[in-house]
Amino acid sequence: MSQASHSSDGRLAATPRRVGAVIPVYGESDSIVEVLNRFPRNVVDTICLVVDVPIKEVMNRVRAAAEQCGTTTRLIKNHERRGVGLSILQGLDYLRETGHTIAVVMAGNGKDDPREIPRVLEPVLEDKADYVQGSRYLEGGRTSKMPFVRKIFNRSYPKIWALITGMNCTDVTNGFRCYRLDLLNDKRINPRQEWLRGYSLEYYLHYKAITLGYRVKEVPVSKTYPFGHKGGYSKISPLRDWWSIVSPPVWLRFGVKR
Repeated sequence: MSQASHSSDGRLAATPRRVGAVIPVYGESDSIVEVLNRFPRNVVDTICLVVDVPIKEVMNRVRAAAEQCGTTTRLIKNHERRGVGLSILQGLDYLRETGHTIAVVMAGNGKDDPREIPRVLEPVLEDKADYVQGSRYLEGGRTSKMPFVRKIFNRSYPKIWALITGMNCTDVTNGFRCYRLDLLNDKRINPRQEWLRGYSLEYYLHYKAITLGYRVKEVPVSKTYPFGHKGGYSKISPLRDWWSIVSPPVWLRFGVKR
């Protein structure tokens, strides 16, 4: 695979196009099967499922769905819960090792629609962006069944990012993203730090892409929460996980973390 060169403003030179999708999976069974069933053909070259604590019966259903989806699928299994950050990094490492140049990262619990992958891919494929953030709040995007408290947070958090990074954005917590993998060759980006094992990794990469001068763009996508009642809609724990979501831009802005 040819390597991209970096210009003084952080932009990346053109590279051959080979696209992979990284989907971290923990506890989702029927939902990840449904995601695979809806996967469009001929949009990505490889689907990389990184499964924490796989269950044999579930994996049998996943393998059957993977065979039917028409896209080469790689299963990476972790026999303990390693965290979403490490799972995503495992998937990115696999894509880089196998010659992929672009990664789409999306949820495996059915909130993200794989049929919208072309939306997040297009700016990168057309060399108009190095990093694309899916937004449910842009015109053309939508969300449904989102819990009220999360709705308030998701609309407020981008304002903090705008203050810290200087870039106006509408959605930061949406995990539906696409970026050029050569971004990870930048020595100013170190995703292997211990504090990035959980949700912090996604916000770390987002912050780095913005502040290092890469071309960052938002595109409209949909986000559907599977339940309209308390509980069951997310694995994010307010006590365990919210700090890992909120802290990265603060730590990085003030030099506490790098």
